[in-house]
Amino acid sequence: MIKLAEENGWYVLKLLSTNKPGIPDLYMYREGRTVFVEVKREGGKARPLQEYRIKELKEIGVEALVCDSMEKFKELL
Repeated sequence: MIKLAEENGWYVLKLLSTNKPGIPDLYMYREGRTVFVEVKREGGKARPLQEYRIKELKEIGVEALVCDSMEKFKELL
């Protein structure tokens, strides 16, 4: 996913450690658009804390989502 996003002009960071547990895995930025992506295996679901962080990000106006397939990820790009 990271390689595909970067090939499409995104600046991507994989977040390994933050001060806020549950923050999505990827930080993506391109042309003024910021997206946080929680990556899951196909059919996978976010844990409750991850859902809370995604809701928290959305409430402050940041795009955030759970992505459980390459098809869904490609739609984001």
